[in-house]
Amino acid sequence: MTTGSLLVADLVIAVLASAAWLGGGAASAVRRRPLALGLAAVALLATLARAITITALARAGWWFAAEKVLIAAPLSLAAVGVAGPRLLRAPGDIRAVAVPLLFAGYATSSALLVTILHGYPASAGAGLLAVAGVVAATVISGRALGARPSRTVSRAALVVAVAALLTGTGLTVAPGAAPAVPHDHGSPAARITDEPTRRFTLTAATATVDAGGRNVAAWAFNGQVPGPELTATVGDVLEVTLRNRDIGRGVTLHWHGYDVPNDQDGVPGVTQAAVRPGQEFVYRFRADQAGTYWYHTHSASDVGVRMGLYGVLVVRPGPVTGLDVTVPVHTLAGRPLPAPKVEEVEAGLPVRLRLINTDSTTHRYALAGTAFRVAAIDGVDLRGPTPLVDTAVLIPAGGRYDLVFDAPATPVALFVDGRAVYSTGPVSTATGAWRVLDPLRYGATAAVPWSRFDKTFTLVLDRGLDLRRLLPRYGHTVNGAADPDIPPQVVRLGDVVRFTIVNRSQVVHPWHLHGHHVLVLARDGEPATGSPLWLDSFDVRPGEVWEVAFRADNPGMWANHCHNLAHADAGMTLHLMYS
Repeated sequence: MTTGSLLVADLVIAVLASAAWLGGGAASAVRRRPLALGLAAVALLATLARAITITALARAGWWFAAEKVLIAAPLSLAAVGVAGPRLLRAPGDIRAVAVPLLFAGYATSSALLVTILHGYPASAGAGLLAVAGVVAATVISGRALGARPSRTVSRAALVVAVAALLTGTGLTVAPGAAPAVPHDHGSPAARITDEPTRRFTLTAATATVDAGGRNVAAWAFNGQVPGPELTATVGDVLEVTLRNRDIGRGVTLHWHGYDVPNDQDGVPGVTQAAVRPGQEFVYRFRADQAGTYWYHTHSASDVGVRMGLYGVLVVRPGPVTGLDVTVPVHTLAGRPLPAPKVEEVEAGLPVRLRLINTDSTTHRYALAGTAFRVAAIDGVDLRGPTPLVDTAVLIPAGGRYDLVFDAPATPVALFVDGRAVYSTGPVSTATGAWRVLDPLRYGATAAVPWSRFDKTFTLVLDRGLDLRRLLPRYGHTVNGAADPDIPPQVVRLGDVVRFTIVNRSQVVHPWHLHGHHVLVLARDGEPATGSPLWLDSFDVRPGEVWEVAFRADNPGMWANHCHNLAHADAGMTLHLMYS
């Protein structure tokens, strides 16, 4: 069983235990003895089963079990300790065990809420708030059911609840405030002064565009979705003038995966101000990285990219040989793009398909009708790629794969999530059952270029309440906090930096660091054995632990975030900063 499956199983068992305890308490309150005892037995079994899942999660990594071991386990033990003996001596009037059973339900429910609402890291404040809730709910239930504890017990319960509430609130809010990222950070910029050899103008504006045969409202560059394809050859100097006609939320250009100088990165509030209606901004950088990239707005990016503010950037090492096709996949107003394209290709002609995922979720790509090689991922050539047949690839949000092959005499077709988007003729091959390529095991291996790491950081991805402020908010968190309250990762020029990225949530987080490619070292403790894999976008699935590294060689302040842009907007963004 995978760690992600264990996380789901633990959550289901916790819900079952809580529901059974509470149901048993309610049944005993209305004197339904067989039902109450049956539910109590289910609760005890579920509590035992959860002990097994918590132990397994702790073995997978402390990140997955911290609050379960430190908070859920003691509360579960208290539940069994209070309710168990009363059940063994259940009197003729089963109503007498209602309050102990309800106490057990409140204890397990509070532990469950800590996981759902607070998550990682476990804290004394969260534990005390859980205790306060359990005690208060038990006292209220006891009074409602006519239980008459002694005045001493009642006073003690009140003192415990109030003390736990006040102390827990104080510990949770006051000391946890993280230093905010210093926005408008000025980093020394080596502005390119050479005369541009490639000039482009992109005008952002609202528009009506065709999406799969239906006109839809969009935000578009130069009136089209995707925007114009920008191409260059290594050695060119690109100059791109961005104009905003009427996008009220502002526009920028982020060159996704292309490691530009920091002042060209297009992150509003960090590297530049957003371009407002009637304004313009000029980007200029040298094309020194051949590969497949794309550009998109980083201002209100969740809405802007979804509405159509994106396009392709391709830098070629020299003149085009053979057929070079870009396939930027997107979902616009619920309609899949691009529209299917069919073109005749001469047999034997070399073909490169540049696959680009511009959505916020993973897509599955399958090339039928020919053997192919994955020549590059995220703009970086792979070492020793081997031919593949009957194999699909999963491309994360923001990611790019280059597939190469020599056109056969028979038709080939590229399917995305089962839909043909590019073909040279009719192909009826079913690809749904094909195996999926693991890029960490593909190609020829090579030694890691570093023997030591100067800085190490751990990012634990979760979802819960960000309690760093007086007004909590529920969002996607990193190490228990949400943007802008996540401390920046500070490095020095030349540092070799290692990230451990842990996903303890129930959803996929495609991770994207600006300004750098990272080398994948390991996933779930298993070292990468294929071609050195330099990525700028990679899926961290539920329960996975990725180890990646890079050399800090591009000074500035860089966004480091989930590229499911809704998650980034909901707090899963932090910053890498050079000191």
